[in-house]
Amino acid sequence: MQTIVDHYVNYLRAGRNASPYTVRTYLNALIGNKIRGKEKGFFQFLFLRKINSLEAVNRQTLRDYMYWLMQQGVARTTIANKISAIRSFYRYLLREEVIKENPLEKVTSPKLDRRLPIVLSTDEITRLLDAPSKTTPVGQRDRAIIELLYASGLRVSEVVNLNLTQVDLPEKEIRVVGKGNKERIVLIGKPAAKSILAYLNDGRKKLLSDKVTSAVFINQYGKRLIDRRVQKIIDRYTREANITRKVHPHILRHTFATHMLDGGADLRVVQELLGHASLSTTQIYTHVSKSQAKKVYLAAHPLALKKENDDNK
Repeated sequence: MQTIVDHYVNYLRAGRNASPYTVRTYLNALIGNKIRGKEKGFFQFLFLRKINSLEAVNRQTLRDYMYWLMQQGVARTTIANKISAIRSFYRYLLREEVIKENPLEKVTSPKLDRRLPIVLSTDEITRLLDAPSKTTPVGQRDRAIIELLYASGLRVSEVVNLNLTQVDLPEKEIRVVGKGNKERIVLIGKPAAKSILAYLNDGRKKLLSDKVTSAVFINQYGKRLIDRRVQKIIDRYTREANITRKVHPHILRHTFATHMLDGGADLRVVQELLGHASLSTTQIYTHVSKSQAKKVYLAAHPLALKKENDDNK
């Protein structure tokens, strides 16, 4: 079993160019998270059910596994992600002829409620951007990271994997290799470019000392930052900015997309900047604030505008 899993991990990394985060998520789905909490991996479930062969797994096994997870209070979104990872694993087994047929191909994941993404207000974003110091190397780095996340809509994995050769500050462009090894160009504004330049010219050199690396964002030991460290950075400045809700890097991506659309950006342009393969994925950001919706409505509807003017007389 361990040999098969090792080969599968190599396939994810080399064959599918999966990010370290994706590999870790898929492994957790299969073998469980051994770092924190009770293990809820698929292999643990098979062990409990005394199923000792991958070929012995069928559609009912997966349904029982989903029910087992629900009994333990696992969120539907998490269950759906686990099922997706297990389905990918069995497709690999079929491709490598470890199994003769895939019993999980037609198993459906739990139905998910379509939730609107959480976004920050303009005031919250301003406070978050102003929280890091402009004079210390760490502060300059952290400010550049937050500015970049909000200005570009990049995924946190794309930010931590950035190399110097991908950044064109004079043109305010960044060349990104995203999901599926797809390359795209994202744009940034003057504030983000200014913060990144300040970090590269000062903070990064001090953090780097006598070390050499192509990574844009590095830690105090001169090594590339990892995504979990970025989450801790966001957590710190969220507290300092007196933002009461939990903020993770992907919320800045949500905020970028929503603010772009609220400002009148074309949906397909936002799709391209985000690197979405499907327009339907981007369409979730077409929700707007009540104030913005009212403003557009009053400006567009002649009778509503007339009524508003009459009431103000």
